[in-house]
Amino acid sequence: MLWSDNPGTLEGGLYVPQGYEIGSVSPQDSDASLVDQFIILSDDNRSAIDFSPTRIERRERMINGRMRSYHIADKMTVSTSWDLLPSRSYFTDPEFDPTTGESLYKNIANQEYTSDGGAGGVEILDWYEKHKGPFWVFLSYDKYSNFGKDAEDFAKLGRYSQIMQMYIADFNYSVQKRGANNYDFWNISVALEEV
Repeated sequence: MLWSDNPGTLEGGLYVPQGYEIGSVSPQDSDASLVDQFIILSDDNRSAIDFSPTRIERRERMINGRMRSYHIADKMTVSTSWDLLPSRSYFTDPEFDPTTGESLYKNIANQEYTSDGGAGGVEILDWYEKHKGPFWVFLSYDKYSNFGKDAEDFAKLGRYSQIMQMYIADFNYSVQKRGANNYDFWNISVALEEV
């Protein structure tokens, strides 16, 4: 899951965010509006991503007793939670190189607090506090119908195949315990509602 300030672009049936990840080093001549555009959420101890569709429609019985429905739209609510998520993803700002995507620090993998380098608790809380309005949610899961059915398309599981503009409908966190001298373990739950 990725949260972004922009809808990105559609390339080959897959969504790609525009701009630079929060905390990455952007080139000196880069457009300021592309800096700190998205965060990639960690999968560390993440529970299932629950999808709850809501069908917006008006139903009424006709004079002959049959039901008639006027379908307006289908909207999605997405919810998930993390247990014992490290409060930060790295021991310090990893300063990613925008051209290679690699950290400017050597052996950064040994200094990750989240196993995949995704956003920790403080980064998720910071996003929540700064985003009162809607933002874009990129999802990567086995929904191959979004991009085709040939052999090449089936190999795209690890890429973002769905995007929705959403609000944070509910957000809760608790600090569970101390992890080390410079991070804690948090429990976080979040519910997102489609615009």
